[in-house]
Order: sequence, then structure tokens, then C-alpha cells
Amino acid sequence: MEKFYSIWKNTFWRGDGDDFHYKITHRSQKFTSFLNPKTPAQLRPLTVVLHGPAGVGKTTLAKKWMLDWTQDNLPEALNSTFYLSCKELNHEGTCTFAELMSKYWPDLQEAGPEILAQAQKILFIIDGFDELRVPAGSLIHDICGDWKKQKPVPVLLGSLLKRKMLPKATLLITTRPGALRELRLLLEQPLFIEIEGLLELERREYFLKHFVEEDQALRAFDLMKSNPALFHMGSAPAVCWVVCTCLKLQMEKGEDPAPSCQTTTSLFLRFLCSQFTPAPGSCPRQYLAAPVKALCVLAAEGVWTQTSVFDGKDLGRLGGEESDLRPFLDKNILQKGRDCGSCYSFIHLSVQQFLAAMFYVLESEEEEDEESCRGDIGDVQKLLSKEERLKNPNLTHVVYFLFGLLNEKRARELETTFGCRVSMGVKQELLKSQSGGKKPFSSMMDMKEVVYCLYESQEEQLVKDAMVHVKEMSLHLKNKMDVVHSSFCLKHCQDLQKISLQVEKGIFLENDTVSESDTWVERSLHDHHTLCLWTDLCSVFSSNKKLSFLDVGQSFLSHSSVRILCEQITRVTCHLQKVVIKNISPAKAYQDFCLAFIGKKTLTHLTLEGSVHSEKMLLLLCETLKHSRCNLQYLSLGSCSDITQQWDDFSLALKINQSLKCLDLMASELLDEGVKLLCTTLRHPKCFLQRLSLENCHLTEACCKELSSALIVNQRLTHLCLAKNNLGDGGVKLLCEGLSYPECQLQALVLWHCNITRHGCKHISKLLQGDSSLTHLDLGLNPIATGLWFLCDALKKANCNLKYLGLCSCSITSFCCQDLASALTSNQRLETLDLGQNILGKSGIMVLFEALKQNNGPLKTLRLKTDESTVEVQKLLKEVNDSNPKLTINWKDSRTSRSSYCDFFS
Repeated sequence: MEKFYSIWKNTFWRGDGDDFHYKITHRSQKFTSFLNPKTPAQLRPLTVVLHGPAGVGKTTLAKKWMLDWTQDNLPEALNSTFYLSCKELNHEGTCTFAELMSKYWPDLQEAGPEILAQAQKILFIIDGFDELRVPAGSLIHDICGDWKKQKPVPVLLGSLLKRKMLPKATLLITTRPGALRELRLLLEQPLFIEIEGLLELERREYFLKHFVEEDQALRAFDLMKSNPALFHMGSAPAVCWVVCTCLKLQMEKGEDPAPSCQTTTSLFLRFLCSQFTPAPGSCPRQYLAAPVKALCVLAAEGVWTQTSVFDGKDLGRLGGEESDLRPFLDKNILQKGRDCGSCYSFIHLSVQQFLAAMFYVLESEEEEDEESCRGDIGDVQKLLSKEERLKNPNLTHVVYFLFGLLNEKRARELETTFGCRVSMGVKQELLKSQSGGKKPFSSMMDMKEVVYCLYESQEEQLVKDAMVHVKEMSLHLKNKMDVVHSSFCLKHCQDLQKISLQVEKGIFLENDTVSESDTWVERSLHDHHTLCLWTDLCSVFSSNKKLSFLDVGQSFLSHSSVRILCEQITRVTCHLQKVVIKNISPAKAYQDFCLAFIGKKTLTHLTLEGSVHSEKMLLLLCETLKHSRCNLQYLSLGSCSDITQQWDDFSLALKINQSLKCLDLMASELLDEGVKLLCTTLRHPKCFLQRLSLENCHLTEACCKELSSALIVNQRLTHLCLAKNNLGDGGVKLLCEGLSYPECQLQALVLWHCNITRHGCKHISKLLQGDSSLTHLDLGLNPIATGLWFLCDALKKANCNLKYLGLCSCSITSFCCQDLASALTSNQRLETLDLGQNILGKSGIMVLFEALKQNNGPLKTLRLKTDESTVEVQKLLKEVNDSNPKLTINWKDSRTSRSSYCDFFS
């Protein structure tokens, strides 16, 4: 028992205390029944995995269960618990399983039968699985069931986990989240338990115990809480100790601690430097230069090899000595191993990651020495690699700290404290990755990471240099700090032209009735602070002259946040030309935006989509259109349900406005009656619309006569989209009658998914053979099948003006290909033909390719679907390309939507 109690007590360190251990173990008591040897084996999981970030109490809880397991519930003759630290196992050589266990039970060699007979009473603690140094996949493939056979320790451990060794024993494994995937492949029916560490209230209690003055403790706690990344790390008591130690020292000196918590880097830098701050007026401590460099190399190699425990040999191999560690042991930055006196570890993974980042910025006296010390340490480009960071998530925080250390003021603080030079060469290397021959910066990180890293630096010039080539930014704001990070970067993106915003629910609480637990005062204070940050972000719309495109979608705003944004839009210095507003709340926000757009001369494109259009919004929009300074050319009102009721006002606005050329009413409940009102407007001589989309407006054959009549009268309309309306063959006949008039100037017609059959193709064929102005026609997703013959007949005629024909998903088979091949041979105008999603078969493809090989016609683009990649087809494809080099055949395209041409508003 004394031995196990000693292992338990070795879990403690000066930053924890008994109280922390009690909280961690007491909170998890509901799980302890699983691991009680008195519990029947059939009710007890044989494998339990405790997972969570570094320092949150996984080892503490595992050792507590180990202690409980051995307390007066088993015969004294049987030592039933084995504690295996993966950190320590990394230093073990080849041995047998029996030899490995004999370190805990010297008589194990002779007690084999007894062990096997009572295996169900044995508990193995496998601590820190994520730190096991082993090639990927080797634990799965190299398995041994003989406990007297010599094998590398990782193989023995894998055999235990795979149940080849002592299959009835109980296993308790601790790991960080990064190794969970490999564990799932190794283990059979494990029970996974997430360990959270200190909860918010417990962190607050920790601060109150660390500080003498309560007001200082609460201020320090609030400062940590103001930085979500730092507060999240605070679930580990070691990080709480770092924060408390740092901020307490600053308060005692009368310094303002707030700047230290602005970023995670600033806090860890202040903590480290405060432990070694030279007296005022004295020279830097030159004796620290070599030790800190050795420590940084050790930290960097440990992060790259996913190791947190080191010994003197590791230090010597990297050019350091054990005596170099003494200053850092004295300051509790390092600690001696609790289970191995000759081993060392950092107080927390975050401290190791910070020192690893320092490795990249500290200058080495000789480059050769630096290279020899690198070992397994990757360079900066490798550190930024997405692939490397996916394999080793610990590298991500090193990247964040590295950007934080690129701040020149922080660099000088490091130099002053440790007497070593900080190189800014890393900054140039990062910038070269954008403008030089290396990978672009944006391709190595997603935009959220880029923004976070640049904020961490707090270096305005770095942001300007790093974002100099960025024209578009897509920002997904999930919390208040996302607003802070984005605002800092946006203000320094001088060439930014487009911003896409998505704001999650919970950032603005003004209209949120869900958070009933918050008092009105708390919510008011939260919103006031958030709105100040939001104002800072929105100021970019009036300060950046190049910013011309705003896209806000799927966002939960508030009345105040919308008004702040609109106030910036109304400013003369705001030069927005395109604005897209889709699916936002509150509903009144659409009205506020429309009010802001009245008289906005620079605005040329506006999209308002969502199911919240109101009568007042439409009236304000009409005022926008009627304003003398309105220069709007494109307007989209998707899913507008009230437009028919307000048509008199809308129609008047269209007659007064002379700038609007494109109107998109897609998915609006216009119905046949609404189209009749629209047609009255189209016939008016002051209607200047050129492009009109009525896609999915619930139209039928009944409105086609009115449309046909309007197309004859209106000679400005050139593009019409009627996709996703059940017009049928009858509706097509009526439309073709109007299109056949010489007065009709329509050039593009989209009839995608309109229930047109071969009978409708007859009317279209007749139209195309006349003097129609139609040059672009999309009949995709209509079951025309053999109706293709009529279209081919039209294509053969000299007066057919079609340049684009869309026949995607039209039930066309190989039987139709001969007619199509003949038409392509004769036609002298068709430039694009879309046959995607039609099963033409090998024979159909061959017929088409033979025709194209013989004919060097006007066709430039052919889209088709084929699964046939035979040598014969490939050979013919090459011959077509050789004889007709200007033709592009996209035969791998499996498009399921309309062809790109049909988005003719872009």
C-alpha cells in the first residue's frame, strides 16, 4: 500500500494542492464503480480511456483509482495494480513482458500461473499513451502473445492493448485527444470518459486562494476570462498557476496587468521574463543565453516528437548540459520526474510550446551548430504545413506563439531578459511564402487561423505585409474574440475588396430571449462591450476605399448591431457596390438595410433573400429605386412572398428608375396572377429591364400568353429565366408564338426543369428555324428524349442562330447520337453544347467523336458524361483534340445542376 500511496502523492506539485486533486477525483466518482474489482466482471468494462487536454487531471484520476483498487479488497499476496508511464517506457529497451512487470513485482517470474488465474483482478494503468514513441501503425501489426519473448516495449504494450497478453485484465488508459483515433483501432469496446479539468467556478476559487486580496484575485480572474483561448487553457491548474504568478507579480509592482492578457503569447512571455527580470539599470543576464537556447531546442524537439519527458542524454545530444536546467528548475518552469528522478518535464505543455516557438526566433551564433541541434525539428515551412499539424496538433499552438513572438517590442524584452539575440528573419520567411516561390500563406492556413495568428502578433506592419495580396476575406464569427481578431486584421488589409460575414447566435444578446440565466445587467454589459468591438470592425466599410462587396448570410444580429453597420454604409466614404443579405435575423434588419441604401450612389448590385420580407421593407426598397441618386443595376428579391400585394408601388418604382437592368425574383410566390401584373409593367415604355428571372415562382401554362404578349411589346428584354416552373408543352407553345415575332429581341431563354417533352421540342424547333433572335437556350432536366430529333433538324438550318444549347439530364441515349452528330457537322454557329448527365454509352460517344474529328466547326465546348475510358475512346478523343484544337471536351464532368451559362446575372 505504501508504494501505491507514494505513486499517488507523486502526482502532486506545488501548483496543484490537495484541493485540486479532491475536486478532480470527487467529480468523477460516478465512474469509479466501473473500476471496482468487487464489481462482477460481466458488469465491468475491461477497457476505460480517460481523455482530455494536457494537465487537466487524467493522471491524477487514474492514480486515485489505482489506489482505490488496492485498498483492502484483494489478498495481500497478489499485487494487483501495475502503473506504466509511457513517458518512462520510451527509455526502456527490448525485454520480455515478464521482465517489464517484474519491476513492479520482483517475484513475477515464479508467479506466472497465479497471475493468469486471477487476471480479471489485475488493473493496468497505461498513462500518457499519446507520448509513446512508436512508428504509426506498428502497435496494430506487430503483436506478441508470449510474455517470455523478447520484444520492444511498444510491441509488448500493443499486445496488452490488443488483448493478446492477459486478455481478462482491466485496462485504464490516459491520453490527449490526438491519439484517440489510434486507440479506437487498437481497443475492443472501450469506455471513453472525457476529463474536463477545473470548471469555471473552480478556476475562480483557485485565484481566490492564490491572491491575498480578493479584489486582485477577481480582477486577475476576469482578465484571464477576457481571453477565451487563455481561459480554455486554464482548465489545467498549471496554467492557472502561471497566470496567477504572472499577474500577482505585476500587481505587486504597481503595473497594469491587462496588457499581459491581451494575447496568450503576451501572458507567457511576461511570465517567463518576470522570473528572470534583471535589476533596473543592470545588464542582461548573459549566463542565461546558452541555457535558454538549450531549453528551447529541447522543447522544440519534444513537441515535434510528441514527448514531454527528457533526461540528461537528450540534453547532451542537443548540445546542452544538465546544469543548464538549474535556473528553470528553481523557477518551476521545469520539474523533475516524479516517477523517475533523472527525468525532467515542463510544468505544462503550453510552456513547452511557447519555448518551442522561441527556438525559431532565437539567433544561433553558428548556423552549423543550429543545424546539428535540429534533429527531428522541422523548419518554419514544415511547421506551417496543414499536413504536419494534422498529424501533430501540438504544433498548432507553436505556430500561434511564433506569430506572437514576431512583435518587435516582445523581441526586445526577450533580448533584455536573457541576453540573446532575436532574429526577425522568420518574419521575412513567412512573408516570402506569400510573394516568393513558396506556397502562399493563405494555402497553408484557413482564414480564421490567419486572422488569429496576426492578432497574436499585435504587429500592424506584419498584418499589412501579410495581407497585401488578399482581395477577399470570409469571416465566420462564432464569439466575441472572433470579432476582436477580425477587426484588428481588417483595418490593415489595404487592398481588400470583398468581405463575407457569418455571425453565429449568441454574440449579440439584445434580441436573444434564450439566455434566461443571465441578468439584464450582465447581458447589457456584455452587449455594450460587444457592440464597441463590432463598431470597430464595421468601421472598415467607411475607411477602406477599395472595399466594394459585402456579403452577410446566415447571421444572427441585433437591432443595435444592424444600425451600427448601416450607419457605416450610409457614410460618403463607404464605396460598396455590391451587397448580398441572405437569411439574417432579426426580421426588421432588412428594413434598416433598405433605409441605408436610399440615395447610395455607389450601390449597383443588391440581393435580399430570406423569408422575412415585409410590406415596410418593400416600400423602403421602392424609395431606394425612385431616388434620383439610385444607380442600382441588379436587384434580387429571392423568396419574396409579399411582392404581389405591393406590386403597384414596385411597378411605379420600376417605371421611374432608369438604371435597373436585371431583376431576379427567384423562389418568390408570384403565381400566374402576379406575372400578369409584371407583364403590365414590362409593356410600359419606361421599363428598362433587360434580364429577368422568374425561376421557381409557381408558374403554369396559364401565364404564358401574357408573357408572350409582353415579349413582343418589350424590345429591351434580352434574357428570361423560367426554370423550375411547370409550364409544360402548352406553355412552351404559347411562348414560342411570341418569340417568333420579329419585334421580340429575346436572346437567352432558360426552360430548365419545366416539364417539356418531345411535343414541346416541335414548337421550339419551328421557332429556331424562323428568324428568331434566340442565341442561348437551356432545356436541361426535361424528359425530351427523342424530341432531340426536332432540335437537330433546326440546328441543321442555316438561319438557326443558337450559340449555346443546354441538354443536361434530358434522357438522351445512344440512339439519338447519330442525329446529333449530323447536326453538329452541318451547324455553323453552335459554340457550346451541354450533354451532361445523359447516358450516351460507348457507341453514342464514338459516333459524336467521329463527327467532330471530321468537322472543324464552330463548337468550342462540349460537356458530356461517360464512364467509358477504353483505349478506343481515348484514341478517338486524342484524334478529335488534334484535328480540332480549339474544342474543349469536358467528359469527366458529372454536373447535376444547370449549366454555368444560366446564371446569366453574374
